[in-house]
Amino acid sequence: MPSSMPKYQRIRLELKQMAEERATSRDPIPSERDLSVHFAAARMTVRRAIDSLVEEGVLERVVGVGTFVSRPKVDLHARLTSYSEEMQRRGMVPTARVLHFDERSANTVLAREIELTEGEPVIRLQRLLLADGEPMSLDENYLPAKYVPGILDEPPPSSLYNLLEVRYGIVMQWGEDQVEATAATPSEARLLGIDVGMPLMRIQRHAFVGQRLMDYSVSLYRADRYKLWVPLERVRTSTRRPAASRDL
Repeated sequence: MPSSMPKYQRIRLELKQMAEERATSRDPIPSERDLSVHFAAARMTVRRAIDSLVEEGVLERVVGVGTFVSRPKVDLHARLTSYSEEMQRRGMVPTARVLHFDERSANTVLAREIELTEGEPVIRLQRLLLADGEPMSLDENYLPAKYVPGILDEPPPSSLYNLLEVRYGIVMQWGEDQVEATAATPSEARLLGIDVGMPLMRIQRHAFVGQRLMDYSVSLYRADRYKLWVPLERVRTSTRRPAASRDL
């Protein structure tokens, strides 16, 4: 490391290397006081280096607890794939804890969202989804019961979309997502293993086969474990220049 490099930069680089070595650890990094002694530097210099890495997303501060190495966030692609397919594609082991798998009557809200008459039966599948054993999201799917007869006769599916395709020949063709921020309620925080009030990404999805709505879902993603990735394409417009106007 060049000796001409400012001490703040040298400390920052060493802390970043330390973070990379502790990428899978949830232990806090040493305190500012201990790091000041280790680097023979003023605490203000150490704090500046830590602040820089927090802004970069390499480290994260938890008030009253300490400073930790940030865990990499999973890109959440807006696509019609199942959770299992998405996690397997990333080399992670997906598992799920089923909270509810039952039939219920559509209330006013569900009837409007699923485009049914109030009181019609719907299938509810609510799961806590995990990756490599860590809670990642809470998912709740609703399907019109008339399209999936006998679905409750078998155990809850490990992959809902795979079951729909194999057993019923239902393949989602297109959908619409509505994304908004929310905060974890006490029950949601308990299931997801986070603090009450922590930010969540709420995605409400309507998935269709042709013009027929087949799946309505609400997913609550941990904001500290996901970032939303949305591909964009510019709509090509005419490049012809308008003809010059002429005073008449």
